[in-house]
Amino acid sequence: MALDGVGIGNGISKRPSQQCSVAVDKAAHRADEETEEEDEGKPWVARKWITSLAVCLAALPLLVIMVSRRDGPLPFPSGWTTATTAKTYEHQQESDQDGLLGGLLVQGFDEQSCISRYHSAPYRKNMTRSPSAHLVKRLREQEALQRRCGPGTGAYRRAVERLNTRRNVTGTPADDGTCKYLVLVPYRGLGNRILAMASAFLYAMLTDRVLLIDRGTSLPDLFCEPFPGTSWFLAPDFPLRELENLTGEVPESYRNLVRDGRAASSVSELPYVFVDLDHACTYHDKLFYCDDHREFLHRAPWLLMRTDGYFVPALFLNPAYQEELHRLFPRKDAVFYLLAKYLFHPTNKVWGLITRFYDSYLKNSDERLGIQVRVFDGDTPFKHVLDQILACTSQQHLLPPVVVREPPLRPAGARSKAVLMTGLSSWYFENIRGSYWQSATVSGEVVSVHQPSHEEHQLTGEATHDMKALAEMYLLSMTDAIVTSGWSTFGYVGHGLGGLTPWIMFRPENLTTPDPPCRRAASMEPCLHGPPFYDCRARRGADTGKLVPHVQHCEDMSWGLKLVHPEY
Repeated sequence: MALDGVGIGNGISKRPSQQCSVAVDKAAHRADEETEEEDEGKPWVARKWITSLAVCLAALPLLVIMVSRRDGPLPFPSGWTTATTAKTYEHQQESDQDGLLGGLLVQGFDEQSCISRYHSAPYRKNMTRSPSAHLVKRLREQEALQRRCGPGTGAYRRAVERLNTRRNVTGTPADDGTCKYLVLVPYRGLGNRILAMASAFLYAMLTDRVLLIDRGTSLPDLFCEPFPGTSWFLAPDFPLRELENLTGEVPESYRNLVRDGRAASSVSELPYVFVDLDHACTYHDKLFYCDDHREFLHRAPWLLMRTDGYFVPALFLNPAYQEELHRLFPRKDAVFYLLAKYLFHPTNKVWGLITRFYDSYLKNSDERLGIQVRVFDGDTPFKHVLDQILACTSQQHLLPPVVVREPPLRPAGARSKAVLMTGLSSWYFENIRGSYWQSATVSGEVVSVHQPSHEEHQLTGEATHDMKALAEMYLLSMTDAIVTSGWSTFGYVGHGLGGLTPWIMFRPENLTTPDPPCRRAASMEPCLHGPPFYDCRARRGADTGKLVPHVQHCEDMSWGLKLVHPEY
């Protein structure tokens, strides 16, 4: 329904009343056509119109000011705002900026279609890391590229036509301004897919490609669109089918092109190049991390990528990208945190799951602790895992000990702590909750324990299961401190979204509680599980955890790589 006065300004749905103008016209008309009877018997009518006209004319300047300054504080009669009103206006501007996360986000989206985009700030602590000005600039450039070349545009249709012909346009220059695309096929669990999407987005931004995501069975139900005016999901009529079944053995794979020594000569003859970055991919696949995109990949208008993890640390090892990455992320331990803040906005359905649980069980506590439990040895609960959780939270003073004998009186002013537990099994939650229900704490602190769901089995790709998983990741990110399970991509996303440096519980071996049970991570960055073992600059094998100070081995996986911010 069209509104009268659309375009006047925010908060004004109709134009200002025209009564003053009507009164002026009527008064003039009345004055011109006064009857004999009015002149003789009703002089007060004329005085009434004159009085109305004077009032409207007197009020007109104030009305003009109110409309022209509708976004600012109203002036006093002197024309100056007081210090109080000025500060209020500044605070409002700061609040608006907080909603945009320091410039990461842009205005222009329909707020009601994705409430989480602009209204997640009250549920989070202040920004742990702020975006650099260069990152904000490059995000705006990527958004423009996505709009210019994304689905539904002429450029996209032409690119798909070239793909349909199964070969590139003969004689097309390498840098003709044609739109180039990165199609990502994320797979495995939701944590894996989120990490893959963040990694692919950064690679697309580094190489000026449009990022398109294979939607799978649940992703549109989980996330709002991150780019204004376009979609990042692959169109349903994309000509290549069954992308999830692509492997490094296809003739178009990067692996085969490099291994056979025909990369530079063959890429322009191929409809696309496929990059397989599974965590168990081969040596030749991982040479992709050393490709500077100028050797031959820039000639491929379509790059298809299949990955299940976070490969950002490997990009920081490539000399071709190091300068740009340094400008984008002066703080090397905030890459996923900032990318996730920009990309991943839960849909309204998921946001409702998050906020209802938070408001009901976590909001009013003095402190919130997250404990994420992932067991890789089966779905059966294990006592040694429970012992590990209790040992870690006790040794790190994250949870208070309980007393054997009930104290006569709770100390005045006792603090409260809400513990959020996530995991497929409810057994660990029930044991810890029972402990704090049956016994008081030594400090008198009141501990409540909560678990949103316990699915018992992982159901990858099932929409309802994934929605609950995403809600729990976000709830973990809203805690003040967090304990996660080693190797778990679910845990990586949970602490990464919140900018939390976790205590990581080591993966048990031989069904035995590790000693020590956990360790504080060096940064909040996720771990790359399948790293390259090749020095791009020296062109030989190397321990890639020792090449640059900001890429080190992970605490929970000795051969993995993660980003840290070195203290010089």
